[in-house]
Amino acid sequence: MDGWFVDDRCFNCDVARQLAPDLIGEVGGRSQITRAPRDEGETRRLHAAVFACPTRSIRPASGQPDRRLDPFPMALDSGVLLCGHNSRHTAGANSYVLLRPSGTAMMIDTPRWSSGLAERYAAWGPVTDVLLTHRDHAAHGRRYADHFGARLWIHEGDLDAAPDADRVIRGLEPVEIGEGVAAHPLPGHTPGSVLYLADDRYCFSGDSFFWSRTTADLEVPESVIWYSVAELAASLARTAGRIRFEWVLPGHGDRRHLPADDMSRRLTGLAARTRQLQPRPVDFTAVRW
Repeated sequence: MDGWFVDDRCFNCDVARQLAPDLIGEVGGRSQITRAPRDEGETRRLHAAVFACPTRSIRPASGQPDRRLDPFPMALDSGVLLCGHNSRHTAGANSYVLLRPSGTAMMIDTPRWSSGLAERYAAWGPVTDVLLTHRDHAAHGRRYADHFGARLWIHEGDLDAAPDADRVIRGLEPVEIGEGVAAHPLPGHTPGSVLYLADDRYCFSGDSFFWSRTTADLEVPESVIWYSVAELAASLARTAGRIRFEWVLPGHGDRRHLPADDMSRRLTGLAARTRQLQPRPVDFTAVRW
C-alpha cells in the first residue's frame, strides 16, 4: 500500500473511513488501508483521514504525514465546517462549526483541545456558543467555551458531565439557541441527548441517529444506546414531524445531504423502525456504519 498503514491504536471509530472510503476499509474490527492513493485528490483525502483520526493511527512509511495537507476546518457546505482533529476523550466524535449570517459562529461538540486549533476555528468568525449534544462529547467543552468567551450549552439530563455549563436546556420542548438555531431534546442515547437544528437545513444529531453507508439510510446506533431505546423511539416520534433539514451531521456515523422532503420521509421511517427495537447489550462492534 505504498507504505501507508494503520497502527494497533485504532479503536474502529469509523472517522477515517468516512473521509476516504475508497482507500480505507474495515477489516477485523479496525480500519485498514485498502490501497495506496493514485493521485493528488486521493492523497488529500487520505491526509484528511490522518488529521481527523483521534489516535493518529494512519501513517505513511516515514511515520510523519505532511502537515501542509491538514485540511481542517473543512467546509462541507456554505454554512458549516467539519472541525477534524477528533478527540479520544469524546470517543472520536465529529464536531462542527456553524457559520451564522451575522458573521459569528457556533461550535457543535468539540475536537481535541488545542489553543492553536481554537484559533483556526475562530478565524471563521467569533464563536458565541458551544453546543454539546450529550455527555459523551463534553470533554473539551469548557476549555473551548472559555477560550472563545462563549456560552456552553447542555441538557439537564446530562448536566453532571458539564456542571458548569452557562445555559441548561430543560424538559422536552424545543429551545431557541439563537436566530435560526434551536435545540430539540432527544433523550434516548443518553438522558440528556439533544439535536440542534439550524436554518431548517442542518441537523446536528449527536449520537441519536446517523447516515449508514451499509444501509444507505438514516439509522440509530442500536447497539450503543446507553440509556433507553424506548425513550429514543418516543423522542423520534415526537420530533420527526416538527423538523425539516437537508444535512444530517452526526457525532458518530456518516454525514449526508439530501432534499428536505427525502430526509423527512426517512426520519419518519426511522421513527417507525425504532419503535420495533428491543433493548440489547452495548456492543461497539455491531454498529452498521
